[in-house]
Amino acid sequence: MMRTSSSDATFEELLPQNPEGVEAVVSVSNFTHRIRRVLEETIPPLWVEGEISGFNAYASGHWYFKLKDEAAQISCVMFKGKNQRLGWLPREGMAVELRGVTTFYAQGGSCQITVEHLREAGVGKLFEAFARLKARLEREGLFDAARKRALPAHPRRIGVITSLAAAALRDVLTTLKRRSPATAIIIYPTPVQGEGSAAQIARAITVAGLRSECDVLILCRGGGSIEDLWSFNEEVVAQAIAACPIPLIAGIGHERDFTIADFVADQRAATPTAAAELVSPNRDELLLHLNAIARRLNHYWLRRSEQEYQRLDVARQKLLFAIRTTLDRQRARLGLMGQRLIHPGERLTAQSNALHSLKQRMSRAGKALLERRGLTLQRLQAGLLHLNPEAVLTRGFSIVRNSAGVIVRDSGDVAVGEAVDLAFATGHAAARITKRSYDE
Repeated sequence: MMRTSSSDATFEELLPQNPEGVEAVVSVSNFTHRIRRVLEETIPPLWVEGEISGFNAYASGHWYFKLKDEAAQISCVMFKGKNQRLGWLPREGMAVELRGVTTFYAQGGSCQITVEHLREAGVGKLFEAFARLKARLEREGLFDAARKRALPAHPRRIGVITSLAAAALRDVLTTLKRRSPATAIIIYPTPVQGEGSAAQIARAITVAGLRSECDVLILCRGGGSIEDLWSFNEEVVAQAIAACPIPLIAGIGHERDFTIADFVADQRAATPTAAAELVSPNRDELLLHLNAIARRLNHYWLRRSEQEYQRLDVARQKLLFAIRTTLDRQRARLGLMGQRLIHPGERLTAQSNALHSLKQRMSRAGKALLERRGLTLQRLQAGLLHLNPEAVLTRGFSIVRNSAGVIVRDSGDVAVGEAVDLAFATGHAAARITKRSYDE
């Protein structure tokens, strides 16, 4: 943020004013303090480009160096709180761009820049180009999640698009061999850095899509600076990925590296090795899965065979039961036929015996029915006697009726002097009300 004084004072205005015109004498501290005020309050924070010289990283974590060009140089300091956010260490002679405030170091008597931000020269323009292209492609829908496809769970062929000399290729091949040695691998070689590499990467993606011999593609290269990875930030590569008919995973650089290709790809992996792990089924995990399936199948067939054995046993029992039933039915028929062949005299004797037996059974049944009906009648009589309202009179109670013949239930229903009738268990009596009282 630009610092300004309340009065926007110039260097001359900061000099001591003497009304008598006599030149004042100031101390060195006072003089350097005024210089510092002029520098810090009049020069805003700026981006400055130059070459690093005399770089020195102190044990305290602070960086000291000079920024120079062909005609001049200036001292710079970047304190630990700022430089530890960079994630990289400047080198001697590196062309950089820095943003900082101008300060005056009084103890050393020198002007310097206190650095707030530091980046390699040209990176700012690359980042601006990256941001513009990213925003435009996002508006065009190339990053939409709806157009991204899922990676196949068990690819038969995996295509790898990268340089034959890239360390990333060795990492990918090692990972695929370890995890899924039976999976076929097809390499589509292409330069991944340098002039014209973006067009060649796009051509390799297009060729892989046209040949359609793989189930999934890996686009990969190792880490590097933004300039090293810039081929993957070109629109021609983004459009080739978007048009590719085969699912594509991008494993470019390290975890902190993001390119346009990462956003367009169907999936992004943090590293080439991670990309290979995402597209390849783990052989050990597959073997465990297959063993689990085999155990489930064995268990299923064992239970199925047991059920079939049980079903056969049930069917056998039903068959035997049907055979026995048929035989019994046939025996019964033979018995009936045999009975029909009995002499008529024997049949009459048998029928006479049966008739006598029926008479005895009917006689016993009639007696039992009369006994049950007598008991029922007794129970009903006892119930009626219990429900008879006059039954309570036998226990010493009486029923009081007023002169109208209405049963009296409350002392307020009769008047003093009124004649009442008292009904007892045996007989009646006449009475007259001489006094009334109420229970509280």
